[in-house]
Amino acid sequence: MGKDTVSSKVFEALQSTDSPTLSNAIERLNVRDLNTGFAGPRVRCMFPDIDTTLGYAVTTQVDSTSPGPRAIGAGFRQLAELVEASPKPVVLVYQDIEPRPAGAAIFGEFSAALMKRLGAIALVSDGAVRDVKEVMKLGFQYFASSVVVSHGNPRILRIGVPVVVDGLYVEPGALIHGDINGVLSVPVEIA
Repeated sequence: MGKDTVSSKVFEALQSTDSPTLSNAIERLNVRDLNTGFAGPRVRCMFPDIDTTLGYAVTTQVDSTSPGPRAIGAGFRQLAELVEASPKPVVLVYQDIEPRPAGAAIFGEFSAALMKRLGAIALVSDGAVRDVKEVMKLGFQYFASSVVVSHGNPRILRIGVPVVVDGLYVEPGALIHGDINGVLSVPVEIA
Protein backbone atom coordinates (compact mmCIF):
# COMPACT_ATOMS: atom_id res chain seq x y z
CA MET A 1 0.00 0.00 0.00
CA GLY A 2 1.50 3.33 -1.12
CA LYS A 3 1.05 6.80 0.34
CA ASP A 4 -1.98 7.57 -1.85
CA THR A 5 -3.40 4.05 -2.18
CA VAL A 6 -5.68 1.96 -0.01
CA SER A 7 -5.15 -1.50 1.49
CA SER A 8 -6.41 -4.51 -0.43
CA LYS A 9 -9.10 -5.03 2.22
CA VAL A 10 -10.44 -1.47 1.78
CA PHE A 11 -10.13 -1.79 -2.01
CA GLU A 12 -12.24 -4.97 -2.00
CA ALA A 13 -14.87 -3.36 0.26
CA LEU A 14 -15.14 -0.33 -2.03
CA GLN A 15 -15.33 -2.53 -5.11
CA SER A 16 -18.19 -4.54 -3.61
CA THR A 17 -20.24 -1.37 -3.00
CA ASP A 18 -22.44 0.24 -5.64
CA SER A 19 -21.79 3.87 -6.60
CA PRO A 20 -24.97 5.41 -5.09
CA THR A 21 -24.34 3.74 -1.71
CA LEU A 22 -20.73 4.89 -1.74
CA SER A 23 -21.81 8.40 -2.72
CA ASN A 24 -24.26 8.48 0.20
CA ALA A 25 -21.54 7.34 2.61
CA ILE A 26 -19.14 10.05 1.41
CA GLU A 27 -21.89 12.69 1.76
CA ARG A 28 -22.48 11.70 5.41
CA LEU A 29 -18.81 12.33 6.20
CA ASN A 30 -19.07 16.00 5.10
CA VAL A 31 -15.67 15.99 3.37
CA ARG A 32 -16.85 17.84 0.25
CA ASP A 33 -19.75 19.86 -1.08
CA LEU A 34 -22.81 17.78 -1.98
CA ASN A 35 -22.61 18.96 -5.61
CA THR A 36 -19.06 17.75 -6.22
CA GLY A 37 -17.18 14.49 -6.53
CA PHE A 38 -19.25 12.84 -9.28
CA ALA A 39 -19.59 13.02 -13.06
CA GLY A 40 -22.75 14.40 -14.61
CA PRO A 41 -25.16 12.63 -16.97
CA ARG A 42 -23.02 13.03 -20.11
CA VAL A 43 -20.63 10.39 -18.77
CA ARG A 44 -22.50 7.11 -18.97
CA CYS A 45 -21.58 3.48 -18.45
CA MET A 46 -21.22 1.80 -21.85
CA PHE A 47 -20.98 -1.78 -20.52
CA PRO A 48 -23.47 -2.29 -17.67
CA ASP A 49 -22.65 -6.00 -17.43
CA ILE A 50 -19.08 -5.31 -16.31
CA ASP A 51 -18.83 -5.28 -12.51
CA THR A 52 -17.89 -2.21 -10.51
CA THR A 53 -14.84 -0.33 -11.75
CA LEU A 54 -12.34 0.88 -9.17
CA GLY A 55 -8.86 2.19 -9.81
CA TYR A 56 -6.34 5.01 -9.61
CA ALA A 57 -6.63 7.87 -12.10
CA VAL A 58 -4.14 8.59 -14.82
CA THR A 59 -5.31 11.86 -16.33
CA THR A 60 -4.94 13.54 -19.69
CA GLN A 61 -6.46 16.27 -21.84
CA VAL A 62 -7.21 15.34 -25.44
CA ASP A 63 -8.34 16.92 -28.71
CA SER A 64 -9.52 15.06 -31.82
CA THR A 65 -11.24 17.76 -33.86
CA SER A 66 -8.78 20.64 -34.21
CA PRO A 67 -7.53 21.13 -37.75
CA GLY A 68 -3.88 20.79 -38.57
CA PRO A 69 -1.33 18.18 -39.58
CA ARG A 70 -2.02 14.55 -38.78
CA ALA A 71 -1.07 14.02 -35.14
CA ILE A 72 -2.06 10.42 -34.39
CA GLY A 73 -0.11 9.08 -31.44
CA ALA A 74 1.30 12.38 -30.22
CA GLY A 75 2.04 11.92 -26.52
CA PHE A 76 0.77 8.34 -26.47
CA ARG A 77 4.16 6.85 -25.52
CA GLN A 78 4.44 9.16 -22.52
CA LEU A 79 0.89 8.25 -21.47
CA ALA A 80 1.69 4.53 -21.75
CA GLU A 81 4.81 5.02 -19.60
CA LEU A 82 2.76 6.83 -16.95
CA VAL A 83 0.13 4.07 -16.90
CA GLU A 84 2.84 1.44 -16.54
CA ALA A 85 4.42 3.30 -13.58
CA SER A 86 1.13 4.08 -11.78
CA PRO A 87 -0.57 2.14 -8.96
CA LYS A 88 -2.87 -0.58 -10.31
CA PRO A 89 -5.49 -0.91 -11.45
CA VAL A 90 -5.54 2.27 -13.53
CA VAL A 91 -8.62 4.18 -14.64
CA LEU A 92 -7.79 6.52 -17.50
CA VAL A 93 -9.56 9.88 -17.16
CA TYR A 94 -9.65 11.84 -20.43
CA GLN A 95 -10.91 15.41 -20.53
CA ASP A 96 -12.09 16.30 -24.04
CA ILE A 97 -10.99 19.91 -24.61
CA GLU A 98 -11.46 20.09 -28.36
CA PRO A 99 -13.39 22.82 -30.15
CA ARG A 100 -16.15 20.34 -31.06
CA PRO A 101 -16.52 18.17 -27.92
CA ALA A 102 -17.18 14.50 -28.69
CA GLY A 103 -16.91 15.32 -32.39
CA ALA A 104 -14.52 12.41 -32.94
CA ALA A 105 -13.56 9.34 -30.92
CA ILE A 106 -10.72 9.85 -28.47
CA PHE A 107 -10.28 6.14 -27.62
CA GLY A 108 -10.76 2.80 -29.37
CA GLU A 109 -9.69 -0.84 -29.60
CA PHE A 110 -5.96 -0.24 -30.12
CA SER A 111 -5.73 2.09 -27.11
CA ALA A 112 -7.87 -0.20 -24.93
CA ALA A 113 -5.82 -3.30 -25.77
CA LEU A 114 -2.50 -1.60 -25.09
CA MET A 115 -3.62 0.16 -21.93
CA LYS A 116 -5.19 -3.03 -20.57
CA ARG A 117 -1.85 -4.82 -21.00
CA LEU A 118 -0.24 -2.02 -18.97
CA GLY A 119 -2.77 -2.31 -16.12
CA ALA A 120 -5.65 -0.02 -17.08
CA ILE A 121 -9.19 -1.33 -16.68
CA ALA A 122 -11.39 1.56 -17.82
CA LEU A 123 -11.72 4.93 -19.49
CA VAL A 124 -13.75 7.80 -18.02
CA SER A 125 -14.30 10.66 -20.46
CA ASP A 126 -16.67 13.39 -21.52
CA GLY A 127 -15.55 12.61 -25.08
CA ALA A 128 -16.63 9.99 -27.60
CA VAL A 129 -15.28 6.46 -28.02
CA ARG A 130 -15.43 3.81 -30.75
CA ASP A 131 -14.82 0.09 -31.41
CA VAL A 132 -17.48 -0.69 -28.83
CA LYS A 133 -17.90 -4.44 -29.52
CA GLU A 134 -14.16 -5.05 -29.64
CA VAL A 135 -13.48 -3.12 -26.42
CA MET A 136 -16.34 -4.88 -24.64
CA LYS A 137 -14.79 -8.25 -25.62
CA LEU A 138 -11.54 -7.10 -23.98
CA GLY A 139 -13.41 -6.56 -20.69
CA PHE A 140 -12.29 -2.93 -20.67
CA GLN A 141 -14.95 -0.52 -19.34
CA TYR A 142 -16.04 2.67 -21.07
CA PHE A 143 -17.67 5.58 -19.24
CA ALA A 144 -18.12 8.13 -22.03
CA SER A 145 -20.54 10.57 -23.61
CA SER A 146 -21.12 8.89 -26.95
CA VAL A 147 -19.85 6.73 -29.78
CA VAL A 148 -18.38 8.16 -33.00
CA VAL A 149 -17.08 6.11 -35.92
CA SER A 150 -13.88 8.11 -36.63
CA HIS A 151 -10.94 9.04 -34.43
CA GLY A 152 -10.55 12.34 -36.26
CA ASN A 153 -7.15 13.92 -35.63
CA PRO A 154 -6.29 12.75 -32.09
CA ARG A 155 -3.84 14.65 -29.92
CA ILE A 156 -2.86 14.02 -26.33
CA LEU A 157 -2.22 17.56 -25.14
CA ARG A 158 -1.37 17.25 -21.44
CA ILE A 159 -0.67 14.21 -19.30
CA GLY A 160 -0.81 13.87 -15.52
CA VAL A 161 -2.64 17.15 -14.89
CA PRO A 162 -5.88 17.81 -12.98
CA VAL A 163 -8.89 17.43 -15.29
CA VAL A 164 -12.63 18.06 -15.17
CA VAL A 165 -14.92 15.49 -16.80
CA ASP A 166 -18.58 16.54 -16.86
CA GLY A 167 -18.24 18.29 -13.51
CA LEU A 168 -15.99 15.66 -11.89
CA TYR A 169 -12.66 17.19 -10.84
CA VAL A 170 -9.92 14.54 -10.89
CA GLU A 171 -6.31 14.85 -9.83
CA PRO A 172 -3.73 12.29 -10.97
CA GLY A 173 -3.81 9.26 -8.67
CA ALA A 174 -7.35 9.89 -7.40
CA LEU A 175 -9.41 6.82 -6.56
CA ILE A 176 -12.21 6.46 -9.15
CA HIS A 177 -15.32 4.30 -8.65
CA GLY A 178 -17.94 3.59 -11.29
CA ASP A 179 -20.79 1.30 -12.24
CA ILE A 180 -24.05 1.42 -14.19
CA ASN A 181 -25.14 4.37 -12.01
CA GLY A 182 -22.18 6.60 -12.86
CA VAL A 183 -18.73 7.65 -11.74
CA LEU A 184 -17.41 9.32 -8.58
CA SER A 185 -14.12 10.01 -6.89
CA VAL A 186 -13.40 8.50 -3.47
CA PRO A 187 -11.21 10.59 -1.17
CA VAL A 188 -8.38 8.20 -0.21
CA GLU A 189 -8.05 9.77 3.24
CA ILE A 190 -11.58 8.67 4.21
CA ALA A 191 -11.74 5.39 2.28
